[in-house]
Amino acid sequence: MPLTAIAIDDEPKALDVIKLHAAKVPFLDLKAVFTDAFDAISYVQTNRVDLLFLDIKMPDISGIDVVKCLSKVPMVIFTTAYSDFAVQGFELDAVDYLLKPFSLARFLKACTKALDFHTLRSGSAPDYLFVKTGYEDEKVLLDDILYIEAEGNYLSLVLTKRKLLSRQTMADLLQHLPPDQFVRVHRSFCVAVNKITKMARQEITVANQTIPIGASYEEAVAAIRARLVL
Repeated sequence: MPLTAIAIDDEPKALDVIKLHAAKVPFLDLKAVFTDAFDAISYVQTNRVDLLFLDIKMPDISGIDVVKCLSKVPMVIFTTAYSDFAVQGFELDAVDYLLKPFSLARFLKACTKALDFHTLRSGSAPDYLFVKTGYEDEKVLLDDILYIEAEGNYLSLVLTKRKLLSRQTMADLLQHLPPDQFVRVHRSFCVAVNKITKMARQEITVANQTIPIGASYEEAVAAIRARLVL
């Protein structure tokens, strides 16, 4: 189940950036954005919100005070142009602190931290999923997946010893895959991070298969490279 999130910022352009980035994170469901912090407070009190993207310096009430006045506090990622608020942010147990302007890779890293925290808090995630193949649902171990390729109206799941065809979209399947274990590198390809054997500027290799890196996914791949490469 994706993380439900909202964003609060008095600058509409800053919210546009968050909306643009959030649309590329498969496990994130950005439900609403607010320029008015008080409207957002009301929303949080009456709706399920797992994650809050929150600006700190706003005209009527600071992001710090927003957190303090909530009776039920979601996970918080602070977004601000002012680095001097970092200590205050982390004193409130914020998941992360994004300094504007931030890239998609940095945004994804913060979201992944939030997902990891949410998973730990709610219990261990399963190490398998069921994939619809024709009229059956077949169990697939996550560790058996090498990569996934979109082929017309189907997805081809390339496993260590076999291949499965499933009639669903890449976006649908990605909602059920742990984002710290799988990364979409191209419109047509998603790969298992621990199965990558080589990484180049425009392509990666998994199980002797060369897979291109799409221009729209370069920052997501860069985040994985920063995590793995010494």
